[in-house]
Amino acid sequence: MSRPKRKRTKRGKRLMRLLGLLLLVSIGALAWLLLVYPRSGNHRPTESVELEIAEHASVAEVVNQLAEAELVERPFVFSIYLRLRGVGKSLRHGTVLLGRGLSPEALAARLDDRREDHLVRVTLPEGIHRFDIAERLAAAGICDRDAFLEASLERRDGLPGTAEGMLFPDTYEFRRGSDPRRVSRRMQRVFEQRMEAVRERHAARLTELGETLGWTFQEVLTLASVVEKEAAVAVERRTIAGVFLNRLQSETFRPLQRLQADPTVSYGCIAEPNATPSCANFGGTITRAMLNDSGNRYNTYRHPGLPPTPICNPGLPSIEAVLDPEPHDYLYFVARGHGRHSFSATLEEHNEAVARYRAQQ
Repeated sequence: MSRPKRKRTKRGKRLMRLLGLLLLVSIGALAWLLLVYPRSGNHRPTESVELEIAEHASVAEVVNQLAEAELVERPFVFSIYLRLRGVGKSLRHGTVLLGRGLSPEALAARLDDRREDHLVRVTLPEGIHRFDIAERLAAAGICDRDAFLEASLERRDGLPGTAEGMLFPDTYEFRRGSDPRRVSRRMQRVFEQRMEAVRERHAARLTELGETLGWTFQEVLTLASVVEKEAAVAVERRTIAGVFLNRLQSETFRPLQRLQADPTVSYGCIAEPNATPSCANFGGTITRAMLNDSGNRYNTYRHPGLPPTPICNPGLPSIEAVLDPEPHDYLYFVARGHGRHSFSATLEEHNEAVARYRAQQ
């Protein structure tokens, strides 16, 4: 009767040892999953990827999207990690900007909609000026409007003037309540990085502009901002850039060296409203009084040459257009509908084009 009891005892001990081993393995696996795995990866995002997450997407569906976008290396493990963190029931939805190379911990944090400090995505289109940027940042809760405007008075390169023109149009992610100076400096840093290749590619042209017009890259940027505002369709950027460069150098265009660009007048009313009487109650419409007001430093109908600063933050195509304009003899252009323009070399041709446009209205 005692033998079966010893056998049961041996089997019980083996079972206990097996359960103990399984428990140790489980604890080790859990510790690895919570302590080691979250910090794995190179921690240096190399590329940003936009992910569109459906409103009621499951953890499995989201992880599959991440795997297809090559954002996670161990999809199954990451799905378990998300559930352990409780993110499964609070996944963000909509368009989310994520970086390849993020650690699982950082990636999970960006996917967790419960986090008040998760990154907020904001898109700055080409041609937006710093006043509208400030409004967008404030609306997204990234930083205070006035605080950003004050921060954007400082250039990262230390030169005098505002950061207008160097707040590069792009899609950014910032934390809510960010330091406005850091926000401004990051946009300027992106601008500097993107301009390195442009300066190298157009080195000869920049030298030429320096010798003929006394321009630095700042003047190129200023004219590019005007082109950005005037060119409604991409195919006309180089043509319009050529018109403005012709006006600045022509001996026949009257008044001499005046760009006569409406967007510069508008910007003056936005940037310096108190210095320009005609801009009182400006609502976006340019009046005859505004065109005649020499008190507006940005009024290129009254002041020769370029405006004092860029009037917006141009995209790369407009900057490239100034550095590689279309060669022609046009001095005039007038809208002809659908964002397109009619271009003329003489005032007579221009007046005819204006008459045709008015007759069509």
